[in-house]
Order: sequence, then C-alpha cells, then structure tokens
Amino acid sequence: GFRSNNIDPNARHCMASAVAGFMRTFGIDEPMGCYDDCEHADAFVLWGANMAEMHPILWSRVTDRRLTAKHVKLHVLSTFTHRSCELADNELIFKPQSDLAILNYICNHIIQSGAVNEDFVKKHVNFRKGVTDIGYGLRPNHPLEQVAGNNGYPGADGKPKGAPDASAPISFDEFKAFVAEYTLDKAHELSGVPKDRLEALAKVYADPKTKVTSFWTMGFNQHTRGTWVNNMIYNVHLLVGKISEPGNSPFSLTGQPSACGTAREVGTFSHRLPADMVVTNPKHREISEKQWKLPAGTIPDWVGLHAVAQSRALKDGKLNFYWTTTTNNMQAGPNINGEIWPGFRNPANFIVVSDCYPTVSAMAADLILPSAMWVEKEGAFGNAERRTQFWRQQVKAPGQAKSDLWQYVEFSKRFKVEEVWPAELLDKAPEYKGKTLYDVLYANGQVNKFPLSELQKGFDNDESKELGYYLQKGLFEEYAEFGRGHAHDLAPFDIYHKARGLRWPVVDNKETLWRFREGYDPYVKKGEVVRFYGKPDGKAWIFALPYQPAAEAPDAEYDLWLSSGRVLEHWHTGSMTRRVPELYRAMPDAWLYMHPDDAKKRGLQRGDTVKVMTRRGEVATKVETRGRNKPPLGLVFMPFFDEQRLVNKLTLDATCPISKETDFKKCACKVVKA
Repeated sequence: GFRSNNIDPNARHCMASAVAGFMRTFGIDEPMGCYDDCEHADAFVLWGANMAEMHPILWSRVTDRRLTAKHVKLHVLSTFTHRSCELADNELIFKPQSDLAILNYICNHIIQSGAVNEDFVKKHVNFRKGVTDIGYGLRPNHPLEQVAGNNGYPGADGKPKGAPDASAPISFDEFKAFVAEYTLDKAHELSGVPKDRLEALAKVYADPKTKVTSFWTMGFNQHTRGTWVNNMIYNVHLLVGKISEPGNSPFSLTGQPSACGTAREVGTFSHRLPADMVVTNPKHREISEKQWKLPAGTIPDWVGLHAVAQSRALKDGKLNFYWTTTTNNMQAGPNINGEIWPGFRNPANFIVVSDCYPTVSAMAADLILPSAMWVEKEGAFGNAERRTQFWRQQVKAPGQAKSDLWQYVEFSKRFKVEEVWPAELLDKAPEYKGKTLYDVLYANGQVNKFPLSELQKGFDNDESKELGYYLQKGLFEEYAEFGRGHAHDLAPFDIYHKARGLRWPVVDNKETLWRFREGYDPYVKKGEVVRFYGKPDGKAWIFALPYQPAAEAPDAEYDLWLSSGRVLEHWHTGSMTRRVPELYRAMPDAWLYMHPDDAKKRGLQRGDTVKVMTRRGEVATKVETRGRNKPPLGLVFMPFFDEQRLVNKLTLDATCPISKETDFKKCACKVVKA
C-alpha cells in the first residue's frame, strides 16, 4: 500500500533472535519439535527460561514427566534462582553473558569424550565461522560501535563496515580447534558455575542413550549475542544428532501468544515477507507482488526500521508518524527516558495507539483508537509448536471499539493509489488508476471472493458483515498460498474450525509433528532419514562463535547487574492483568529482588524503599530479599509489569546486531536507600 517496510512486530523484543538463529542454522524458521517432546525426553535443560511462571501449562507436562519417570532429570541454567529451579536436579547459576562459554565448553566436552555422532555430522552438517567484531546494536556514534569492524554501520568512507551476519566455511577440525580453549576450567572461571555441575550437564548431552529436550526463551533471545546463543545450542544438538525426533529437541519457546503466527509466519518483521521470504531478495519480492496482485516494483528492496530504530528515528525527527497496535512500547521498550519518551513528545511527530486499555503508550499518544479484544473478533493464533488455531468471535466489542483488522481496512479506503504510488509504478497497472488502496488490497477478487453465506451460523463477525464478504477467510487463503508446496503448508481455512489446531506443514490435511525427519515430515524423502531442507544441500550449519562480554557491566560506581523480566501473576506490561483484582492483590507492585547480603551491605532491609539507578535513569521501589526470585550476590532483578515503576527507564538499548532484539537482561545499576 504505502510502499514502506517500516513495519515491525512486538516479537522483535522477544523472538527476533530465535528467528535469526533458525535462519542461519537451518535456513527455515520455527522449531522442528513439538510439545509432545515433553512426554519423550529423558532430560530437560532450561536455558534462560523460567517455565514454571512463564509457560505454566507446558511446565505441568514437564513436571509430570519429571515426577513420574524416575530416570528423568532436569537441568536449569539461569542468572538467578527462580521457581523452575525448585524441581531442578542440577541448578547452574551463571554470570551474565557466560552462557556463550558454557555452550562452547559442552561442544568441547562432546568432542574430547568421543561423543560426536560422526555419521550424522558427516551426512547432515556443514561448519562455519562467524564474524565476531559486530558491536552491540547501539547508536552508530557510541564508542563501542565506532571501534566495531563488522556491525554494518557506515564507516568513515560511508560504506557499511562489514556485515554482522557474515560467516565462512571451515572444517570439523577447525571447529574442534576453535572450541578446544573452552575447557572445564575456563567455563568455570567465566561462569562461576561449579565444575561438577557443568560436567554433569555436558555428560547429559554427550550420552547417546539420553534423549534431551532443551527449552529457552528470553534469557537467550534478549541478549546482545542472542542469535549466537541460538546457533550455539543447535551446535550442541547437531554434534550428537539429538534433533528432530521424539524427545530429542532444541526447542525455542515463544515469549507471547502468536509470536510465530502473527509475526514470523506472515512476515511482519521489517525485513521479511510471508513464508520466510525477505524484502532484499528480488525473487521473493516478485512472488509476493504476484500473489498480492501488485505491479512489479511495488515492494521496496530496502530493510525497514526495526523497533528500536523506530524509537531512535522518532526522537531524531526522521520518522514523524507512528501507529502502534497490540504493544505498549512506552513501557516495554528499552531506555524509555533516552530514546522513547522524546520521540513521543516531539511536536513534529503524530503518535497513534490502538489499544483496549489506557496503557502508558496510549496516555502518551496524540490519538487513541479503542480496539476490540481477541474474543470480540474472529482470528487465528500460531504457537511455538507450529500449531495454527482458529477462533470465532464470541461477543460484541463494547462502545466504539473496533478490531485492528477493521482499522486497517477502513484506513485503506481513505487513500487513492495516485496519492501513495509514483506515476511510473501506476503506469504498470493502469487499471488501478482512480482506485483506493482498499480496492487494490481487499476488493481485488481474491480477498473478497468468499460470501457471507460461508460464515458459521450462530456467531458474529462484525468486519465481514459490514463489508459484505468473509474477510478473514479471504485473507487467510491469500496468505496460505505463499507456503503451500514450500514446506510451510497450511490446511484449507475451514479445516481449522473443525480441528483443535494443526502443526504445519499440513499436507493432505495431515499435520507434521517432527520436521526434517523421515516418517514424520512429508518433505523428507524415503531413504533420506534426515534432511534440513531449508538449506540448498540439506545440511544444517554449526557455527564457531566465541564468548564475548556484555555491552555494559558493573563497575565501581554502578556495581550491580540489573536484570528484568516477568512474574506469574502479570502478563508483560500488566495492561489486563493489573486490572484483575485477584492478580493485583497477589502481586500489586514490582519490587527489586536482591540477595540479603547485598542488601545488608547497603544498610537495607526487606521492604525498604530504594532508588535503583543506571546511567539512563532511576526508579523508586521496595527491596525484596525473601521472594520467589533469589539473585546471587552482585545481581538484582525487577519485573517490568508495573507502570508506576518503569524498569525500562533503566535498561540499555543494546541489541543483538544480527537480530536487532534488545538485551533486557543485563546492564549496570546501583541501589541506594531512598
């Protein structure tokens, strides 16, 4: 429509590193396993994932397996003790950023102990060495970026300084030599984890008789080397061949509902198109333009602004119109004081927020569009096991609230093609002259071809009834064509309203539980056993990548690590959950979790009001020394659900230079009595 790629999903803050990791290692996005792995694994390893609070339903399956099968063990890696650790057989509390070293140590242990699945590796794996001097995704004028040689930012000559995603082929022997320095002693020294615990973890992966499922979420993804750690956990599983079969699964869990479906699969990242295609690939743009009935050259070939870059551009006055839906960036985004608030208050900018609640972002906006919630419209989810699920509208939206989809469709009616397309583009499709974007994008004989008679009787569908055709079905079938025959197959629309979700690829109405494995995946031919078909030669990539320090670490003045995250009672920024009386009473405020000895050292007691300060701002809250979260000495944890205590005033807007996802898990702070 507007020929802009400046669109990005909330998933940039939670799943972008997972996407980049999948694409680099396998050439195709989303997990190869499914939730059924919970019933087949002999060992579970949690990397930066507090599943007990963040994935409680899935955690119940892990718990059931752990408690009913006596041989099953649980290993939990985290920078602080939390509720998932209560079930752990092996708890590994490591220093922030040292997960990189631990992963390389495990690979070294596997190689040195002769546990490499040599036949699997020879047939199904290639080795690569990634560039390393990639910076930290900060502004180009930051000292760390000025000295980085491969961050992709313009250099003195105006040309990009390398590419953070670049890599080169190496041999297995070169990979072996690369990880050799990551000995047990070095991993212990960098991580602070006792040697016996590190070794116990490594032996689990190395044991050919033990099926291992690794789970991770924000601890991995919200990381200045988030893409790397995703690549590196795949390194471990690929070396031993523990992948793509029941119970053997490196499993990236999503941070929010439909991060897979709404963001990743349909391609709402600033660089992506549907079905893993990208805007920089001419062939991908051609396919998309044909499917959407657009003239050649409609889709720009440049990568749009990602979420953090959008905030910076608003502040700098380079972006002047900002429409945000289904997210609350003024609370959830990093470095609010320095990068987000100034852009919202820039008088040259116009900020629109579509939401159901008066969030922090909504209250700072120029225009609020009241929006319908999920049960007030018909829609679809795509979850972490590739399961696509539909639901029908259950109730009417209150007042003047309208769904996001209705808003987009109505917005498109306000613009004629001549207002947004150059003349040379319109000359390629003269039949569009005088038409609105609505006519081109929706009333195009493709989206609007399903009649209202196909709606399920007994259910409302406000958007469709207003337009006179089954809007959701038309959009879905148009989108589904992108993936059919390309290993992203979806079933026909009507099937999903009869099934309780199906895991793609869905071929001949049959779902796929484990991808890349013969007998489960229809895209793996008989006799191939395993084929990572996202890569042209069917082989996954193992990456040689080093340990590197965080962008900001404690020093004499700011002497503590600060980590942020979630709690069981509240979802993300608490827009809904803080308005539920029972949940609010259970967890009314975001306190600062601190080790008792760190509190004592500062003359603090549980319940004292303190100021938490970083180089970017300060917030006041109370100290908790006996709560469910138990940080080690030198680290404090504060949730981000509380709009009265915005921890993201404190966080650093450093990102993974490859995925552009923010590292909310580590920056330096100090704590003083208020």
